[in-house]
Amino acid sequence: MKYFKHESAYIDDNVEIGVGTKIWHFTHVLPGTKIGKNCVLGQNVVAGPDVLIGDNCKIQNNVSVYKGVEMEDGVFCGPSMVFTNVINPRAFIEKKSEFKRTFLKKGCSIGANATIVCGVTIGRYALIGAGSVVTKDVPDYALITGVPGRQIGWVCECGEVLKGDFLKCSVCGKEYMLENGVLLNTY
Repeated sequence: MKYFKHESAYIDDNVEIGVGTKIWHFTHVLPGTKIGKNCVLGQNVVAGPDVLIGDNCKIQNNVSVYKGVEMEDGVFCGPSMVFTNVINPRAFIEKKSEFKRTFLKKGCSIGANATIVCGVTIGRYALIGAGSVVTKDVPDYALITGVPGRQIGWVCECGEVLKGDFLKCSVCGKEYMLENGVLLNTY
């Protein structure tokens, strides 16, 4: 087998799982789901149906990745964070045709217990703070906290908060510039 699956995990037919991926205790991967290489799906994760997960993603314990969610490479989903897939759900009305796309761009991170309301895009290398509720699109490199989530700053690709006017990371040295409200890397 090209990937690791704990004996308690359940993998449905018609899934693709990349080399080096690890799927842990009590996790269920539903049909039509594609998981890239070198990913980690922690304990009690549900992925699918028809979910796309890029390479090198980490989905921590107790996360459900519903239909409509797409992740590029290197996405981190913290423990017990929540994705939604319908804006106005009702138990007594079938709304599967109303599932909205939620798109997570390369390298973004979502903190523990955060909620991502369906239909948003999380930008490249953005950082969503633990417990935040994201209701609108998030720019690349943005630092989002609160309920509802609001941008309070910028973060480097390495995850460090960028401080000061020069937007140079004090940890890795990468430099950025702000142009028309958009953070651009200069390396």
